[in-house]
Amino acid sequence: MPGFKLISTTGDQTIDLPEGRAIVVGRAVTSDLPIYDPTVSRRHAEVTLADGSVSVKDLGSSNGTYINGTQISESTAGDGDIVTFGKVAFKVHQATPAVSRPATKLAAEASGVGVKPPEATIVRQVPLEAAAGGIEGKVAGRPSGGTQLKVPGESVEERQSRKLSLLLDISKELSKQQEVDKLLQKIVDITFQVMSVDRVSILMVEERSGELVPRVSKNRLGDSGGSRHVPQSIARRAVSERLAILTDNAAADERFKGKSIMMQSVRSAMCTPLISSEGKVLGIIYVDNLTATHSFGDEDLEFLIAFSGIAAVSIENSHLTDRIRREAVVVANFQRYFAPNLAAQIANQQGAVQLGGSKRPVFIFFSDIRGFTPMSEKMNPDEIATLLTEYFTEMVEIIFEHGGTLDKFIGDAIMAIWGAPIPHEDDADRAMRAAIDMQRGLGELNTKWTAQGRQPVNIGIGINFGEVFAGNIGSERRLEYTVIGDAVNTASRLCSKAAPGEILISEPFYKALKQPPKVEALEPLQLKGKAQAVPVYRVNR
Repeated sequence: MPGFKLISTTGDQTIDLPEGRAIVVGRAVTSDLPIYDPTVSRRHAEVTLADGSVSVKDLGSSNGTYINGTQISESTAGDGDIVTFGKVAFKVHQATPAVSRPATKLAAEASGVGVKPPEATIVRQVPLEAAAGGIEGKVAGRPSGGTQLKVPGESVEERQSRKLSLLLDISKELSKQQEVDKLLQKIVDITFQVMSVDRVSILMVEERSGELVPRVSKNRLGDSGGSRHVPQSIARRAVSERLAILTDNAAADERFKGKSIMMQSVRSAMCTPLISSEGKVLGIIYVDNLTATHSFGDEDLEFLIAFSGIAAVSIENSHLTDRIRREAVVVANFQRYFAPNLAAQIANQQGAVQLGGSKRPVFIFFSDIRGFTPMSEKMNPDEIATLLTEYFTEMVEIIFEHGGTLDKFIGDAIMAIWGAPIPHEDDADRAMRAAIDMQRGLGELNTKWTAQGRQPVNIGIGINFGEVFAGNIGSERRLEYTVIGDAVNTASRLCSKAAPGEILISEPFYKALKQPPKVEALEPLQLKGKAQAVPVYRVNR
């Protein structure tokens, strides 16, 4: 039976799928396939290989699981499919074991005689050239055919075929490099490989100013001599008129009377613009020879034009890849500060985020570490930062997993809300499950910290439900999405009254639960700012 594996599209993670066992994918370190990315939930999805089929099941993740771009709750994936967890993509790869075949059959197939599939007719068989050798295998040591191209060939047809094959290899070689600077260097190196020239330069158009900016320049000896040898009169004309230029005696060419031509002793030169798929001039490729006039011919210019077209597409793709990479980093950083649902809403909003909001029913959650102030007095700043980072990371992940929005950190306290900005029918139950999971998750953290010789902590939690103002508060330069109202104050007071390990909930919140846990009614509490005592329930876990 064929085996399957998941291979990340970046190539840095691979996992074999064992037959019959579910593989858990998530951010938690205990996951079978841990992915440390902010768009991946702690327990994001399960992947199971059974009877030669790969089953993918989403475990209620915040950012979803996708197969070939379609969001799924549970589905199957086949060989070559792309499975994406949050924003992290993996390819399903089927590893088919090699099957031994009789030697006589192989020989017959190789000869093309006596072996023919049913109802099939071989019309023509064309042997393909082996890809081995690449660019090096297709260029000669010296130019031939009266040009500066190092392309051998006894006839025009043979040279044309070799040039096309060479351009294909160049395209493949350039596609391997995604970083712009390294790509430009590769373009220069290839130019020296395939043409006999003294100097090569690439100048790029600066997007804001429109000026030509030197990027890479090299002479035949490998020295980077800057771009001062590029005549500005030739470069500017190639860009402004979108022309490929060949001058066989630059000093005597009436089109170019710049001082730089005389100063650089330019004899023969070619310059072609790098034009994007949208017709935008990205820059130029410039080559020249210093020792002889009439060095270049039409065949050289035609090849340089074709080469510059391939180079321009590669540069354009490199810029696109770089932009996508930077946007992914921005989105990932954005989601470190906002809950995924709020981040998505802001990202998809047309125009600027506006001040203001509206009144709406919201579930408000507060948690607070008990005795944190005296405990922190015995710790150094690094220890405090490590404790809070580990604690907040675990707690915020739980809030996000249950569809909550992190409102803010208040010292060692956490404020979260459900019902805004995006409401759900079961927001009360989501908040309740989050509170229970947070107490359970803190127990696991305390077990780890105790084993490390560190002090455990305890938290109290308070939850309330009521109508509040929800929206963007602040100034035009600094906005904060938050909630304001009496219901917020009540939730905060409940949290302050909760003992270590306790979850206290208000009566309005308890009545909103569709699946209430076991609770114990306490004596109504007299809370600050309330004329009457408030009915309170303690959750029995």
